[in-house]
Amino acid sequence: MSDRSPTAGSDNPRAGLRNYILVTAAYWSDTVTDGAARMLVLFYFYNLGYTPLAVALLFIFYEVFGILTNLFGGYIGARFGLKTTLFIGLGAQLVALSMLAFAPQSWLVVAYVMASQALSGIAKDMTKMSSKSAVKLIVPADASATLYRWVAILTGSKNALKGVGFFLGGLLLTLLDFQTAIRLLVALVGGTLLLAALLMRGGLGEANRKAKFGQMFSRNEAVNKLAAARIFLFGARDVWFVVGLPVFLSSVLGWTFWQSGGFLALWVIGYGIVQAATPGLLRSRVEGQHEPDGQTATVLAFVLASLPAAIALGLGAGLAPAGVVVVGLIVFGIVFALNSAVHSYLILAYTDSDKVAMSVGFYYMANAMGRLAGTVLSGALYQWGLQSGPADGLIACLWASTAFVLVAGILSLLLPRRTGAPGKPIKLDDLGD
Repeated sequence: MSDRSPTAGSDNPRAGLRNYILVTAAYWSDTVTDGAARMLVLFYFYNLGYTPLAVALLFIFYEVFGILTNLFGGYIGARFGLKTTLFIGLGAQLVALSMLAFAPQSWLVVAYVMASQALSGIAKDMTKMSSKSAVKLIVPADASATLYRWVAILTGSKNALKGVGFFLGGLLLTLLDFQTAIRLLVALVGGTLLLAALLMRGGLGEANRKAKFGQMFSRNEAVNKLAAARIFLFGARDVWFVVGLPVFLSSVLGWTFWQSGGFLALWVIGYGIVQAATPGLLRSRVEGQHEPDGQTATVLAFVLASLPAAIALGLGAGLAPAGVVVVGLIVFGIVFALNSAVHSYLILAYTDSDKVAMSVGFYYMANAMGRLAGTVLSGALYQWGLQSGPADGLIACLWASTAFVLVAGILSLLLPRRTGAPGKPIKLDDLGD
C-alpha cells in the first residue's frame, strides 16, 4: 500500500478534513433525496395503475447508468479528483429532480421518467464513490482497524438516511401532490450544492493525469472476486425489496403509502445502525486479527441464504403474512447489513490508496449490476407469481433471492483469508489465495 498522509490531496490538514466532512454531508443529502424520490415514483405510478413490471422498468435506466457511472466515474475521479465527481453528482441530481418537479403532467410518462431516473443513477453513484473513496485518503495507511470503523459508520449512516428518505417520500405523497413533493427535494439538493461550492477549499485527493481508462478493469484478483460476490449479494436484496415488497405491503396487506414507506424507512434505518455497529458485532475470534476477511463474508452469505427461504416457506404454509414478512425482513436486514459492511471494508482493504477511486468505481459497478438484475426480476417475478395467488408474487421473488445469496456465498469462498497483527497495513502482497 502506498503511503498517504491523513489529508491526502491537501496541504492543510484542517482543509482536508473539512472537505471530507463536506463531501460526506453532500452524500448524505443526496441519499435522503434519492430515497424519497424512489418512494414517490414507485407509489405514485403504481397508484396510477402501472403493473409491477412497468414500475420496475421505470428504474432500469437508474441501474444501467449506475453501472456506467461507476465505470467512468472511477476514471474521472482518479484523473480529475474526487471534488469533480462530487459536483457532477450533485448537479445531475438537481437536474433529474427538476425534470420531474417542473414538467407538464402530460410529460410524466414511462420514457421521460426513465430518463430522469438515469440522471439520478449517475448522481447517486458519483456522490457515493466520492465519499467512500475519500475515507481511504483521510485514514492513515497503517490504521486498518480505523479504516474498518470509519467505513462501517459511513455505510451505516448512509443507509439510515436512505431510510429517512423512504419515510419522507411516503409521507410527502400522503400530504402533497407528486410534483410539489419533488420540488421540496429540488430545494434540498440545490442548497447542498451551493454550500459545498462555497465552503470547499482546494481538492480532495490528488488528480492523476496519467490515469488510463483501461485501469478501471481491476487486475487485482481479490477485488474481482469480491465484485462478483457483490453482484449476487445485492441482486438478492433488490429482487424482492425494490418492487415486490412495497407492492405486497400496499396491495396484499393494505398498508397506506406512509405506512409502507415508514416501515421500509425503519427497516433501512435499522439496517444502517447495524452496519455502523458491525466492528463491535463481529469481533474476530482469531488471535491477532481484528478485521474481517473472506471467511467472514462467506459465513455471513450462507447464513443469509436461509432467511428468504424461510420467509417463502412461511408464506407458502399460510402463516400470517404480516408477521412472517415483518419478522423475516428484520432478521434478513441484520444479517445482510453485516455482510454489506464487511464487503465495504474489504474493497478498501484490498486496494492501494493511489488506485482507490478506480477500484471503488469498479466494485460499485458490480454493485449496480446486481441491483439492475434484482430490479428487473423483482417486477417480472412478482407479476408472474400473481397468476397463482396474491402472496405468490413475493414468494417467487424470495426464492430468487435465496438462489442469488447462495451464489454470493460460493463466490465468497474464493476470497483471501488473511491473518496478522491488529492495525497492520494491508498490502496486496499479503492477500494471497
